[in-house]
Amino acid sequence: MTTLHVLSHSPFTDNRLDSCLRLLGLEDGVLLCGDATYALRTPDALKGARLFVLAEDAEARGLEVPPPAQAIDYSGFVELALAYDKVNTWL
Repeated sequence: MTTLHVLSHSPFTDNRLDSCLRLLGLEDGVLLCGDATYALRTPDALKGARLFVLAEDAEARGLEVPPPAQAIDYSGFVELALAYDKVNTWL
C-alpha cells in the first residue's frame, strides 16, 4: 500500500521529517508544504525520497526546488492524494 506523507512543520524545530523518512516505503511519496519546505536547504537528507513540494510555499520562502523534487500546485496536490492508496499528514 502506497502512502503520501504530508509535512508542514520546519525540519529544524522538531523530528517529524526524520521520523517520516525512517518509515518511508519504496513507493511512498513525501509532500513538503508550509515551513517543511525549509528541508530543501538540506537536500542530502531527502535523497531517495519521491519528493514533491508545494511551489507556492517554496516561492513564499525564497526557496528553489532542486531536482529530483517536483514542484506542484494545489491541483497537483489533489492529484497526488488520489494517486496514493492513503495520505498521512504529520501533524
